[in-house]
Amino acid sequence: MPTSKSDAGSNYAWLPLDNAAKIFPAVQSQEHTTVFRLSVILNEPVNITCLLNSIRKIELRFPYFKVSLRKGFFWYYLEHIDRPLVPLTDNQGLCRAFNVQHEKDALLFRISVLRNRISVEFSHILTDGTGAKVFFTALLTTYFTEKGHIVNDIPGFSLDSSISDQEFEDAYNHYFNAGIPPVIQYTKAFHLPYKLNDKPRFHVLVALLSLNQIKSKAREKGISITDYLVSVYLFILQEIFHELPRYSRFRRKKILRIQVPVNLRRIYPTKSLRNFSLFLLPEIDLRLGRYTIDEISKIVYHKMQLETDAKLINKIIARNVGGEKNVIVRGIPLFLKSLILYFKYYSQGANQYSGVVTNIGRVELPDEMMRQIGYFVFIPPPPNKKLKVNCAVIGFNDKLVISFGNITSSNELEKKFFRFLISQGVQVKLITY
Repeated sequence: MPTSKSDAGSNYAWLPLDNAAKIFPAVQSQEHTTVFRLSVILNEPVNITCLLNSIRKIELRFPYFKVSLRKGFFWYYLEHIDRPLVPLTDNQGLCRAFNVQHEKDALLFRISVLRNRISVEFSHILTDGTGAKVFFTALLTTYFTEKGHIVNDIPGFSLDSSISDQEFEDAYNHYFNAGIPPVIQYTKAFHLPYKLNDKPRFHVLVALLSLNQIKSKAREKGISITDYLVSVYLFILQEIFHELPRYSRFRRKKILRIQVPVNLRRIYPTKSLRNFSLFLLPEIDLRLGRYTIDEISKIVYHKMQLETDAKLINKIIARNVGGEKNVIVRGIPLFLKSLILYFKYYSQGANQYSGVVTNIGRVELPDEMMRQIGYFVFIPPPPNKKLKVNCAVIGFNDKLVISFGNITSSNELEKKFFRFLISQGVQVKLITY
């Protein structure tokens, strides 16, 4: 049932964590924050008065995001917090943790501003990249309206519409089917050999590319932009592996596997703005020999096509949600659940992939807004100590921005990645963020 904005908080006084969010409280820390960022770089300095007015309006439209994390006996849950949003000066570090342990009413997202840059940061407990993108574009639409521009609603979302209960539902549970056979378990994968950086470890390298040039390279191989970037990532990991000393190669895992989040809203109809994505895991096996970029592209394309079939996605949803619904699991106290989830995250999660490529697609905005914006940046969450590097991608107009988040003392992967693209005729410009 749609909800009036004047009823903010009545239907979402408290909410259970969605299925994907349940693991994050167990694994997050001051370093591994599970916080990601979206930024917009405007063509002129931010008008603070207009931004403040925009925030006051937008928080009424997204009341289910104004929540704090609470600890129950069996599960964590979210409780609505009725306090005004206040933008921060963006000078305190990227993707830092939310102080949910020390600040009783700490929200799980923040808005910050610096000169001509507006940023939002979200805990993955709250939403995924698509949910954050809808919120951010709505905020920007309101901002430019406050500045006096005539702006149409963003595609597929109306600021003036009533709040639908579906916007804050757990879509995994909605599409859960019992009795579906489980998915296969993956073997352990290769991990980068680089040493961890000194604290604070997390640093970011951001590059601006031509969207048309990348699209052209992908089209030459008959694959999508995401497929192409994942293929390049695997190709570079293969190069890094073969540059290791022979004794080091011998003892390391020979499977190179990339985790690729997929927006399930493209497969299942839902308006949910909470987490609703799953991961595909294209791979190459170095025990079979070295691969050309064309061979890798073919493998990635077919793997991505096969695993985005709704029936196979149903198997993953059934496994994840089925475990949550198990009577024995439900009866385990939270402190013990957290230990189990932490162990599973590293034994069955982080061990199984060598890298992450998250592409949240192109930001679509009304023409009047497009002319006021330079580009967007998507910063991935700080990676865990096994993975060491994360990659995030976002498009806008004719630009593609690729960001690498790194906690090691080496930028070798990023350098090799961009050098390869340059060798393929793609212009790459590193930008100061």
